[in-house]
Amino acid sequence: MSGEAFTPDELEAARKFFAGDWRFLSAASSLPTLPPMEGIEIAFAGRSNVGKSSLINALTGRKALARTSHTPGRTQELIFFERGPLTLVDMPGYGYAAAPKQKVQEWTQLIHDYLRGRANLARVYVLIDARHGLKDADLPALDLLGEAAVSHQIVLTKADQVKPAELESRIAETQATISRRAAAFPGLIATSSRSGAGMPDLRAAVNRLLSERQ
Repeated sequence: MSGEAFTPDELEAARKFFAGDWRFLSAASSLPTLPPMEGIEIAFAGRSNVGKSSLINALTGRKALARTSHTPGRTQELIFFERGPLTLVDMPGYGYAAAPKQKVQEWTQLIHDYLRGRANLARVYVLIDARHGLKDADLPALDLLGEAAVSHQIVLTKADQVKPAELESRIAETQATISRRAAAFPGLIATSSRSGAGMPDLRAAVNRLLSERQ
């Protein structure tokens, strides 16, 4: 379902890399507070409450590396986590958020500025809830990524909460939509932070991207 085939050696190398020691690097609420552009960055974007923080925790095998919440809009800064040459970026969610309108506008502008100006940003993984598929709120984010020529790939979350036939249909629908977008990576990865489904492929995809950029 990832559109990429990984060898057992690639899957094992990725598992070992992500099992290493990750550390909180910084939290940025404005462009001047962004950390220096060093190494390779991978960012995770998506609607509020789509499961970005949970996915980062599952990806790294940590229970609380990224703070999770059931309240939409809890992440209000760009949060950076680092291991060696790779930095993971937990981005504020777009769409509905339980936060003041002015605050939402501020972090939305920060996201736009970050995506347009981050030279070491290798890819943005756009998280889509597998139960609902692409929504109108996702389209401006995909448009922005396309305009900024930022490589991006769709990751379906909460795939364990969808029946197999429905999941296959959701994957086909999503792939048909992104196939018309030049900056979108052609395959997508269906995941579940709760069951761990899809995590080996996602780790391997990131690890392969990292090796290509070094």
